[in-house]
Amino acid sequence: MTGYWHKISLYSETDTQHLAKRVGQLLVPGDVILLRGEIGAGKSFFARALIQSLQDIPEDVPSPTFTLVQTYITKIGEIWHADLYRLTASSEIDELGLLEAFESAIALVEWPEILSQVSPPSSLYLDFEVQQDGLTRDLSLSSKSADWSKRLEQQDGS
Repeated sequence: MTGYWHKISLYSETDTQHLAKRVGQLLVPGDVILLRGEIGAGKSFFARALIQSLQDIPEDVPSPTFTLVQTYITKIGEIWHADLYRLTASSEIDELGLLEAFESAIALVEWPEILSQVSPPSSLYLDFEVQQDGLTRDLSLSSKSADWSKRLEQQDGS
């Protein structure tokens, strides 16, 4: 099981955008961010804010619900934004080229549960939970990788 290092409450879209920008500053090619949470929890909003924070000229970042994968060129390299909600079998992941992207690009993956055994052990998990007020999101950041713990601690210190 993943170890939880951070649990953060996000009270507004602005809070989410600021956190997405901070996480984006930590990313390097080969990083995989797995976004989990119910529909409407803020996964796509977070991914959009992160991607736009890394673009020289922020462009429209639609949810890849129907295209399954969208790619973006950013200041730090290529980002793949995937939404696996409509996949029915893990064998479909190969067809998308995601496994190769995990090695060379930055990957943001919504609905990663279908990845099962193929999700990289160094992935960062972001678990979004909508609170009773319908506005606040609690976000847990976790990973099996000690590297993420170090990077997150350095970010907190800066």
